[in-house]
Amino acid sequence: MINVTKTFLPPIAEYNAQVARIWKNYWLTNRGELVLELEKKLVDYLKTSRIIAMNNGTIPLQIALKVLAKGGEVITTPFSYVATTSAIVWENCTPVFVDIDETYFTIDETKIEAAITPKTTAILAVHVFGNPCNVELIEKIAKKHNLYVIYDAAHAFGVTYNGQSIFNYGDVSTCSFHATKLFHTGEGGALFCKDKVLNDKLYYSHNFGHKTATSFHNVGINGKMSELQAAMGLAVLPYMKQIIEERKDLVSYYDNALNFIKLKRQKIRENTGWNYSYYAVVFENEKQLLAVMKRLNEHDIYPRRYFYPSLNTLNYVNSQAMPVSESIAKRVLCLPLYVGLEVDKVKEISNYINAVLDE
Repeated sequence: MINVTKTFLPPIAEYNAQVARIWKNYWLTNRGELVLELEKKLVDYLKTSRIIAMNNGTIPLQIALKVLAKGGEVITTPFSYVATTSAIVWENCTPVFVDIDETYFTIDETKIEAAITPKTTAILAVHVFGNPCNVELIEKIAKKHNLYVIYDAAHAFGVTYNGQSIFNYGDVSTCSFHATKLFHTGEGGALFCKDKVLNDKLYYSHNFGHKTATSFHNVGINGKMSELQAAMGLAVLPYMKQIIEERKDLVSYYDNALNFIKLKRQKIRENTGWNYSYYAVVFENEKQLLAVMKRLNEHDIYPRRYFYPSLNTLNYVNSQAMPVSESIAKRVLCLPLYVGLEVDKVKEISNYINAVLDE
């Protein structure tokens, strides 16, 4: 069986060596030695100013929305994983969707200003499949209207834009360290914030609001990463160069093998150091996509419809039609891409797809 992704697992002896430290310290959570070490190593690797490691990739979004959006309207994209929208709704904010750019798949920055109202408090944009948004124009719009910018960078670990980490953009950026991601801690995530005052507020918000053991800054929740999660991260991190290089090679094989007369791909924004996190192809119509999925499934190959449906169609939001997002969501398919996927399998997958396209 070939799935859309496969978790990268480091040598078990290397993971066990990290876990043995936990047994030695007798410290499982509450920001122990391994979490602190992982944060430091990630700051160095990513070239960011600070990081708060958390227990999953959605909690950082929820905390950022709680602190910054304050129950207001949040301008966002309809083309993302459901967690982007559900986090907004969960924090009692109102998602206001803006359609996407059909080339980059990110929020169409030229349509943001028209969606701003007196109730707007923040922009929550997504670096889709690790492809950066137009961060310059979004920042300009946000400053003009006194709005906060939160980036859902769940897919963007290791991505650079204009020579610096993508996590350095916006008031807050978040990332997922889920098992399906390039870098992972089994389950986990992180929040990035350049401003120290805001970072401190976000930090205590993820630790029940604690100031000391018996006093509190304000309300908070439990977003802390465990030592067991950090152990996995510390074991995976040394392999990031290998992970990205292998995925880059597989992307190149797909690029050369697939019939792009009848397919199209997302364009990666200029000046981006991409991480090869997903391989998304867009078919001419949904019927074609379903036929390809059927053919691949018959051979135990399981791509995924990332992202479907377009989030403006969810039954718990009120939204206008988003024609570009709805069209792409019906036609986009992410193909298998992971360390250990054999080149012959990439050729096989491509041949199955091309055969359906030629029918």
